[in-house]
Amino acid sequence: MHKMLVFSITRSQACNIIFITYKDQNPPPLRNRPICLFLTIIVTGISANSQQLRQPVTVPYTTLGAYSVNHADVYCFTANQASLAQLKNAAIAVYGERRFLLSELNNYTAAFGVPTRSGNFGLKAGYFGFRDYNETQLGLAYGRKLGDKVDLGVQFNYNGIRIAGYGNDAAISFELGTILHLTEKLHAGIHINNPVGGKFGKDQQEKLSSVYTAGIGYEASDKLFVSTEIIKEEDQAININAGLQYKFLSQLLTRIGLSTATSTGWMGVGLSWKSFRIDVTTAYHPQLGITPGLLLLFNFKSKEIEKD
Repeated sequence: MHKMLVFSITRSQACNIIFITYKDQNPPPLRNRPICLFLTIIVTGISANSQQLRQPVTVPYTTLGAYSVNHADVYCFTANQASLAQLKNAAIAVYGERRFLLSELNNYTAAFGVPTRSGNFGLKAGYFGFRDYNETQLGLAYGRKLGDKVDLGVQFNYNGIRIAGYGNDAAISFELGTILHLTEKLHAGIHINNPVGGKFGKDQQEKLSSVYTAGIGYEASDKLFVSTEIIKEEDQAININAGLQYKFLSQLLTRIGLSTATSTGWMGVGLSWKSFRIDVTTAYHPQLGITPGLLLLFNFKSKEIEKD
């Protein structure tokens, strides 16, 4: 019997999905799943006016401490480069997740930061996708303090897309961030991602979306920290990330929160040993399921650098 491929597309902030069925009762072989995902990306990419290179589903977990002083770490500058100003020593972090348990939607991010007398520098590298379709990003960040009340940061990105059989393309973008230390416990900031430019293609018709974020964090105590972000991405509804961190011990912390736009809940635990920290995370989307993740963070021992 002749088999007909039927598909439909559903767009959401969490993922672009393609549903595939056959007229007969023979399901598509498991080895064809990458092809299905490839079709998903191609079809939805053609119809999109703009797109944002994929962020981890649990990015609110990994960057929760961005709007704080005592709870910030090297990975936080991937959300707001101004938090890089709070880095006390060189550090590196690596994060990986399997989005909705699909190997074709793997997401990996590495962040490295180092303090200097002229300010703090960071390097970010990201990868999303699989062999037939993937997105990459390489970013160079800089952050420094302006007195005791204001931190500023900037990052320049090289964004790449590769589609098997179609070739590669790239676009340049930049990010700006600032954090205000309103009191010893209350911190607020603004982050802007790709306000202009960032276009792919020979005719510059495919644009990376602009993203604007306002965040606030409150360090209630040495153990408890709460944070909220309001995010407006181009052509998308407003999203609110709200979360809290609680330290049971100096070596053990837990974080839990919610992203409203996709009704995604996330949580995780982090265990520290000397200069090393490991976090196990998970996020749950009502329709798409579970996204597990793992964060590894290491702080290099070094003398504190006296800033100019």
